[in-house]
Order: sequence, then C-alpha cells, then structure tokens
Amino acid sequence: MLPPMSSKRLNNNERPSHHHILDDTIFDLETDVPMIPHRKRLLALWRIAAHYRLDTLVPADQLPEKLRPAMTLIHLHPAAWSNHNSDPLRLKNALQDMGVLFIKLGQLLSTRRDLIPPALLEPLTLLQDRVNPFPTDIAKARIEKSLGTTIETLFARFDDQPLAAASIAQVHTAALHDGREVVVKVVRPDIEPQIRKDFEILAWIGHWLEVRVEAARALHLSQIIDDYRQVILNELDLELEAANTMQMRHNFLGSAMMYVPEVYSSTRDVLIAERITGVPVSDLATFESLGMDRAQLAEKGLTIFFTQVFRDNFFHADMHPGNVFVETLNPANPRFIALDCAIVGELSDNDRLTIARMLLAVIQSNFSQLIQIVHQAGWIPPGTDQHALTRDMRRVVSPMISKPMDQLDFAGILMQIMDIARRYRLDIPPQLMLLIKTLVHVEGLGRDLYPQLDIWKLAKPILTEWVRQRMNPVTTLRDIGQQIPDILMGATDLPSLVIDSLHGLRQQGEWQDRQWRELQQLRMDIIQTRRRDWMAGSGFIILIALATQSAWLLSVVFSLLALLLVIWRILI
Repeated sequence: MLPPMSSKRLNNNERPSHHHILDDTIFDLETDVPMIPHRKRLLALWRIAAHYRLDTLVPADQLPEKLRPAMTLIHLHPAAWSNHNSDPLRLKNALQDMGVLFIKLGQLLSTRRDLIPPALLEPLTLLQDRVNPFPTDIAKARIEKSLGTTIETLFARFDDQPLAAASIAQVHTAALHDGREVVVKVVRPDIEPQIRKDFEILAWIGHWLEVRVEAARALHLSQIIDDYRQVILNELDLELEAANTMQMRHNFLGSAMMYVPEVYSSTRDVLIAERITGVPVSDLATFESLGMDRAQLAEKGLTIFFTQVFRDNFFHADMHPGNVFVETLNPANPRFIALDCAIVGELSDNDRLTIARMLLAVIQSNFSQLIQIVHQAGWIPPGTDQHALTRDMRRVVSPMISKPMDQLDFAGILMQIMDIARRYRLDIPPQLMLLIKTLVHVEGLGRDLYPQLDIWKLAKPILTEWVRQRMNPVTTLRDIGQQIPDILMGATDLPSLVIDSLHGLRQQGEWQDRQWRELQQLRMDIIQTRRRDWMAGSGFIILIALATQSAWLLSVVFSLLALLLVIWRILI
C-alpha cells in the first residue's frame, strides 16, 4: 500500500520577505556588502572552469568582446596551464560539476539553437535528463526512510537503472502490486547547502550591480534573484510539486491538448506518479516517421501556453524538452504531456491584463497604445520622452510581427528591449521575469518544432477574447459587488489608520535623518570600492600587457602577479 497523499499546498504568502534574502549575518539587501561571500566556492568554480578549459570552447575571435576578459581569467588559473582538455562533453561535465544552478543554465541554453553552435548544443541537451545519477542504494534508502516502509512492500518491481537523472532529482521506473506502472522520483542528497551558497553569491553580485548599474536597479535584480532562489528551493520539496501537478491535471482534465500524469503518493523527498508513454518534444525524427503534423502540434503547444497564462493563471515555468513529451498512441491527434511541475508561475490580474493588452497592441502595430498601456501600468517614470520611447519600440519590435520564427533573432530582440528599458529607466516588475524565462523556453521549442509558425495569428483571437471578458462591464460590476463586504469591514479600521498615519508622520523626520546618514556612508563605501576596482583593473591590464611583451620567464612572473592581483580583489 502507498502512503496517503499529503495535504500540503504551495502558499505564496508563506514565502520569505523580499527584504531579507539571506540571514542578516551573511547578507542584507539594505546595507552594502563589505566582502564577497563564499570565496572558496568562487575559487572552486574558477578551478572547474579552468580544468575543463571552458576558455577554449569558442575561438577567441568569435567571442563577444565582453566575454573575453572572463576567458582570460580562466586561462590564468594553474589548472589550465598544462591541461589541453578537448573532450566534446566537457561543457556538460563542467556545468554538472558546478552544481544545480549551472545545470539549470545549461538546460535553458539547450533550447536556443539560434544562439548556441551545434557542437556545444548537443552536450547541453544531455543536461535535460542525462546528468550523472547518484547510487541506486542511496535512492532506495531515501525512499524507504521517506515512506516509512520497505521497497518490497511498496513495489512489486523496482528498476535499479534510473530512467532519467536531472539537476534536482532522478527517476526510477517501478510497478505497484496492483499492476500499475509508475515512476519514482527521488531528490538528490545534500544539494541544498550548495544551492544556498550559490544564491548568496548571486545575491551579493545582484546587490553590487544594483549599486553601480542603473539597468540592474530598473530590473529589481536582487528581488528577481530572491524570487528565483525560492523557486529553486521549492523544487527540493516534492510535496509542492505534487500539489502543482494535481492543480495542472485538474486544469486540463479531459483536454485534447495536454495530459498531466496522476500523482499516487508524495513526501518531501519522494514522488510516485503514473508512468506515461511518449517521446520528448525534441524527437523530431519520431514525429516524421509517424506522420505527425508538426504545424498542428506547434499551434497546440502555443495554445496551451496562452491557456495556462491567461485562462488558468497557472503556467508551467520549466518547459525544456526533458519536461515536455508528446503522446504517440494517436499520431493523427497527439497530446502534449507535462512532466515535472515543480516550477510554476502565477501573475496578478492587473499584470495579466497589462501583458495581454500589450501583446494585442504589438499585434496591431499600435506602438503608441503600447506605450500608453505601459505608462498606465506605472512602468514609465515621470518626465520620460514617450514619443522617443514609442519610436525605439517600433524599431525593435516591428520585425517580430512581420517575420516567421525561423527568421527572428528572438534573444537579440529581447536584449534590445531590455536595453531600451535601461535607457528610459523603465520599472519592470520582477514577477514578470519568470514569465519571460518561460517564453524563452516556449519560443525555443516552437522554433525547433515548426519554425514557420505564425505566433501572432494564433495569439490574437485568444488574447482578444480574454481581454473582452476581463473588461466586460457586467464582470467588473460583479467583482465590485463581491468586494463590498470587505470594504464595509475595512471601514471600521479607518480611525486607527488615521492615528497610525499621524504617528508615522511624526517619526518621518527622524527616519529621514537616519537614511541620510546611511546614504552618506554608502556613498563613501562606493567610492572606496570603485577606487579598488580601478586599481585592480589598471594593474591587471598593465601586468597582462607586460606579460605578453616579455620573455617567457618574466611573462610567467607578470602573469602570476596579475593572478595574485585578481585574488586580492576577490578577497578584499
């Protein structure tokens, strides 16, 4: 017998505050950071990059200018000096050794055939479900401890060879005593401490950038890192994944577009679910051999995405090919199969309405209306030249409407939009970043499946109908009527709110003085940090220049001095 399902559900209100990403003894977003956290971890990442010679993956003359200093830094590590690693899988192995966050990065990049050379893309696809597994004995011990009984009691058959292994967990196939075929997902042991360390480093980097770079402040980079940290930590709890899967299954129950497997049992470390029959969405050869209509399949996939975002407000946010399968039982009308619902996204009604109206404005090439919608959402600061912003958005976004997917540089357009946001100081809500990440996944999958897909033609009727329903006066009046009891109950709190406001005004002067002193101290810290950056950067450039122009012995000496200078700047 399987243990009963837990009633634990994902509650966004229980998540940590955005104001304190980490323990205050390590990092506080509201103060400057005196030292880089976890320097040993950074040095370990540097060593891994050097050991696998990541600086030689792409010829130097083909590298973007901004990446060349990083490649030079990798080459300076002693692990790279006598190592000529040319293993075609070295990128996959390096990201695997670096840990969960880097595997996640590899999974995202594996869907971008338009950005990644084929020689690098193939190893990255292995990160979707072919990460090195951990020993089966450990998996069995975790299952028995988590479910409180033996493997033999739980299953009539348990297959020792993992079916798949990814960044967070690995999956084994098994059969229950009643004959049902199942998959058993087991969380990797001892990965949480490293995840927390890596996010502490990311939080430091995010705060460092926010202090110095206006674009980072506009994007609320620290809050984005905090949100993503919680998303990844939630992945470690398979009870949350089970709750998400059941919700997604409920949303698409009986659907001809998508099937979500049934969950039979779950704990924090183990999830037992129905085994499905299908192939990954990236298996184009199977689609061709079965005569599947790839255009129809791509349209169905995009419809699922818009349905999840706008109808259900509950979208799968980790849609790499390892998590999206296609049924092969009915090739004439196949369904998608959604796996691994650990990462899901939700948006407020206002955010969804804003996004839908923005997309419709883009579809209609009405860029003046697009900027007006963004202004109404509060994303544009006062005094912005909206005519210039409209002109720049028209220049960048127009190609998205007039060209098919296979002719679009989607990533390039997205980066240009981000650059416009930086130049005009647009205040982009951080909760949209998970949707943007999902959109990158979806666009990459769609590009592979059917590059000629007309996204906008398919999206327009879906978005138009949803916006029409949301802006229906009858619907609006009904929503207001439902809020009347809350408004009446809140009216009794008005006297205490007035008193609290007056009390707050009395304390405001003291608070402003304290903030002014903290800002002055922060300014001095920034000046000192920039001075150190300038000294270290200038010294590094000079020493590298001397090393390239000197005899080999002096060249080694200057290179070592440059290396020591880098280490000094990291440590101080």
